Amino acid sequence: MQLYDLGSVSVLVVDDNRFMRTIVTNTLNGIGVRNVLQADSVDQALQQLADAAVDMVISDWDMGEKSGIELIRRVRANRTLRLLPIIMLTANTTRSNIFAARDAGVTEFLAKPISAQALYSRVVEVIERPRQFVKTRQFFGPDRRRRRTDGYRGPKRRKEDQ
Repeated sequence: MQLYDLGSVSVLVVDDNRFMRTIVTNTLNGIGVRNVLQADSVDQALQQLADAAVDMVISDWDMGEKSGIELIRRVRANRTLRLLPIIMLTANTTRSNIFAARDAGVTEFLAKPISAQALYSRVVEVIERPRQFVKTRQFFGPDRRRRRTDGYRGPKRRKEDQ
């Protein structure tokens, strides 16, 4: 893994728990991210995103009245922000929640409790392997498929594949 200089990366940390925001911010600082903004709600996060240029968002899922899923949906619906990478951070890592976050348009998923290595890996993943975005009638967000099918030998169903 290549070591990155993350000093110029700007991250917005969204969590209603001040202690957790501090942990994530300190961990980001520890891996070299110097510009970290914080928000304690979806509304405050949207205001921060309107006011400042941010390279990625790390958001908690459960924040009371409005969830991290609501934040993802609002970001993906905003033409200016829609391509912004979003890492979902949550302790509730059931399969259905992972799928719900994916289906809302999350870029990466990270389980609590976090480690510096896990957080660094997700940030690097966003940098090294940016996902293509998909737009359908019901979805706009990063391509949900993770596996490459370069060796696929079956029928081609898309015009661009033929």
